[in-house]
Amino acid sequence: MILALILLIVGGTVAGSMLYGRRKQKRAQNMEEWALGGRKLGTLVFWFLNAGEIYTTFAVLGISGFAWAYGAPAYLAFCSVSLSAAIGYWLTPLIHAYGRRHRLVTQADFFAHRYNSRWLGVCIAAAGLIALVVYVQIQVTALTLVVRLAAPGVGQGAAALVAVALMLMFVFLAGLRSAAFAAGVKDILMLVVVIALAWTVAGVVGETSVLGLFRTVGDRFPEAVRFPGLKPELGLDVTWLVTSALNVALGTYVFPHMFQLCYSADSGDTIRRNAVFQPIYSLSYFFIILLGFAALLAGTQAPGSDPNALLLAFVGERYPAWMLGVLAGTASLLALVPGSVLLLTCGAIFGRNIVRPLMPSIADRTELLASRLAMVVFAAIALYLTLGASGSLVEIGLSAYAAIGMLAPGVYCAFLMRRVSAAAVLAGLVTGYAVMWVPALSNLASDWFPHWEAGLVALLANAGVTVGLSLAVPRKALSLQPA
Repeated sequence: MILALILLIVGGTVAGSMLYGRRKQKRAQNMEEWALGGRKLGTLVFWFLNAGEIYTTFAVLGISGFAWAYGAPAYLAFCSVSLSAAIGYWLTPLIHAYGRRHRLVTQADFFAHRYNSRWLGVCIAAAGLIALVVYVQIQVTALTLVVRLAAPGVGQGAAALVAVALMLMFVFLAGLRSAAFAAGVKDILMLVVVIALAWTVAGVVGETSVLGLFRTVGDRFPEAVRFPGLKPELGLDVTWLVTSALNVALGTYVFPHMFQLCYSADSGDTIRRNAVFQPIYSLSYFFIILLGFAALLAGTQAPGSDPNALLLAFVGERYPAWMLGVLAGTASLLALVPGSVLLLTCGAIFGRNIVRPLMPSIADRTELLASRLAMVVFAAIALYLTLGASGSLVEIGLSAYAAIGMLAPGVYCAFLMRRVSAAAVLAGLVTGYAVMWVPALSNLASDWFPHWEAGLVALLANAGVTVGLSLAVPRKALSLQPA
């Protein structure tokens, strides 16, 4: 039954998205049509596609498992979503307008054009690809869990390979419009499943109401409902919450795939409407965290102590098999759709910002082919990272936000300052990565800023160097080779 429901949900959604994509557009013959949907996505389609890239398995499987394993630190989800929408209301229409005016396709196009430096675009493309592959890893990890649930005899490696193959198959057959349709189905299913589970979960664990469930968790596990949570030795206190929420909010719309989504909208008004109503989705996190606390109260143990599998294990123990099948099918879409868009973005960046600068006379069709073939390589890298990973989806997600946060100063300064140069942006980028990844500097940063999210410390160092160098040295003296 579980396997049949997974196949029905995933197969039906993929088939519907293919029909929708073929009806709305001819087969993509160029990068703009394939990667941006022809820049014609309206309010409803853009809403679902944008939400589809924010509310992934990170939100459902990741946050519920994080609440079960760590407790109150899972409240991070509430803060980061609302802050991201507030920043997005200002930032995303600017990105859209600049991209439409100059016919940009990728984030690296933006950096190369705004700072008049082809080689900065190449560097930004490489940095963006690193963060995107880590984010693809999240989706592959979650889809691997579902594959193993549907076929218990399949090993970890084989299940991860199947997950990657499914993503590649979807993204090769689809474009951005097809992904938008699948994202709409996925979001509706996610809300229905989460609300249905939350509506019944109190009775399932022997409580009379949701408030009673929270009260019992507070009585039996008082550490779970207050900071620093169930594992105080990790330092996940209020300082960590505030700095992590800021880091996620500053980085959400700096991801390369979010740039491309901004380019794909038909107008700035479409993007503003999306930012106004996007925080409504944050209400779903209340129910997701509730499910994690219910599993804690019920004594559910995650298979292999993997918090990512906690929700699937809890529903499997306490609910009928058909409910587990619906949840697993929905989780498949939560991983498949965002993962496919992420791989699409990786391919677009590689073809347009790595291959084209090396081969300026390349034809559009050849560039598109190179982009599609590159997706296979990036999917293989994500597969390798998945097989070697052991952290929760939230921990992997925060590492991706830390990596992409290094691009934030260059994005914000592009709209706030006129004197910022390509060399200053590149110097800030190198500084930020050094603070994050050079042990001596990262240890020094953690000593100076205890319990801060490491990514935010690196971002501030990056911003300080970028802004300081731009103000201290004339722009002409800092210019790199022009585009």
